[in-house]
Amino acid sequence: MKIVSRNEELLRDALSCIPQPSSRASLASCNKLIRFEDISAAAFKIQCGVQKTPCMYSRLSKQYGMDIYLKKEFLQYTGSVKERGVLYLLMSLPQEQQRKGVIVASDSNFSMAVAYHASELRVPVFVIVPTSTAPARVRTCRDYGAMVISYGTTAKDSQVHARRLAQENGYLYLEEEDSAVYLSGLGTVGLEMYEQVPKLDAVIFPAGGHCGLLAGSAAALKHLNPHISVIGVESESFPVLQQSLKAGHPTDDQACNNHHFYGDVSGVCFGSNSLQLTGKLVDKVVAVREEDILISMLRLLEYERATIDAEGAIGLAALVAGKLPELKGKRVAVVICSGNLELHLLQQCIARALTLDNRVCRFSLVISDCPGDMSKLLEILAREEARVLDIKQERTFVTSELFAVEVICTVETRDKIHTAQLRNALLERYPTTAWTER
Repeated sequence: MKIVSRNEELLRDALSCIPQPSSRASLASCNKLIRFEDISAAAFKIQCGVQKTPCMYSRLSKQYGMDIYLKKEFLQYTGSVKERGVLYLLMSLPQEQQRKGVIVASDSNFSMAVAYHASELRVPVFVIVPTSTAPARVRTCRDYGAMVISYGTTAKDSQVHARRLAQENGYLYLEEEDSAVYLSGLGTVGLEMYEQVPKLDAVIFPAGGHCGLLAGSAAALKHLNPHISVIGVESESFPVLQQSLKAGHPTDDQACNNHHFYGDVSGVCFGSNSLQLTGKLVDKVVAVREEDILISMLRLLEYERATIDAEGAIGLAALVAGKLPELKGKRVAVVICSGNLELHLLQQCIARALTLDNRVCRFSLVISDCPGDMSKLLEILAREEARVLDIKQERTFVTSELFAVEVICTVETRDKIHTAQLRNALLERYPTTAWTER
């Protein structure tokens, strides 16, 4: 957590609960002191303000050949694990600053956690967002109790305005970073998982730009059992963490995609202290494709009845993609950290995932425009138990022969094997069938 205000003494006050080597310690030096005792203190202090979420055995275990336990952090009140670090930070602020209030400038899970917990602690909270922010996010922050102000067309405009308001009014400007307080709060996830699932072999976390959850939880898990393998997962589209670990310092990935689908995993602004903890304590970092994330979201919806966003599903995506074959037969916990999938993306994600999973397919073929020919095609589809989702007929632009019709059909199948059976049956009757590749 990066804390910015006109009074730098607040930094030392906010971190007073963290052991310091000297009274002149900077924020960066405090971050290096995160210990298991800090995480335990955070767990004790926030236990009444956040959920101790379940870590449950998943029905997906048989499908992937290992015992999978899902840590369901999306069940937090705001749908995100960020509540843990935010609450601990807010509770650590001096009373004078709590009275003046705090301000944030984004529409992320972090901002929603600040809006909710600051309101619960009776701390005045202001959220500055760009005018392009989804109305649902604005409404949610207001429902939590925050004063929401739309300003500027970009995130940078909102941040500049928020800093100006903080300086003029004495608010504390909060920006997600990697202070010891914030990392300790996030690290309580690792502490809980160790208590909930005995004899863990590995734990999988989302990584990417904001790797505070990975770093803080690794500190807890490696203290309790150094033999537990801690694994981070990020997107192949922007492997920020792997690039930074290789370079030895945080790097900015210019190709980073800021699409809301990815959430915080596409961020580029994690600090050097999280990077140092990750490099020291994390055993492995892997990258997955967007297709794997979408299928992971589909698996969680079907098997766990959970609507999860990309940030929450990316850990399971490593198992879906077969990136961790060494975990076969092992006991593995996966953190499902976020469930704030925007409604306008939900339908797109499900439709695309079904196509990628070979359960929705499209083909086209040409038949004569005679009575009975269409019914024969439908008979084949019925015999093969394919569900017709959409069917279209094109007569005008068919160039193969006169009095012919091109049929474009979208069907639903059970799985990849069923799709192959349907394809063979159609090719046997209609050799010119063209299959639309996904």
